[in-house]
Amino acid sequence: MAGMTVIVRTISRILFPFIFLFGIYIILHGHLTPGGGFPGGVIIAASVAMLILAYGLERVLKNNAFMRAEVLDTIGSLTIAAIGIMGLIFGSYFLQNTLPLGELGRLISGGNFLWLYVGVGIKVTAGILLILFAMLFATWGEKDDHGA
Repeated sequence: MAGMTVIVRTISRILFPFIFLFGIYIILHGHLTPGGGFPGGVIIAASVAMLILAYGLERVLKNNAFMRAEVLDTIGSLTIAAIGIMGLIFGSYFLQNTLPLGELGRLISGGNFLWLYVGVGIKVTAGILLILFAMLFATWGEKDDHGA
């Protein structure tokens, strides 16, 4: 999988930061507007997948992106678990809000929700990328094996 044409690579490189930032916006404003960790994580993963498909799997292997996705998957899981355990530590329930709520309509006003959405966003992004890598690695050698 050598990648796409110069036009596709150029457009992907131009669009990537905008799509990536939109995913971050969806994650950070998920407790105020429709969105959150899952849709924001999917958008970020789609922006990275666009680059992977545009530039080819060899570049992904060279940059060690699979290992980075595994590390991010672990960080996302640990973030979600830590926020959940904070509720237990402070004498409440798992995932119970323990941080102050703040002022209504402000970015940092949802207590634990903002940080939970950040953890979910990281976890979803890494999970979808790991699924993409698994599919790409499974079909990588098939083109050469079948003589096509």
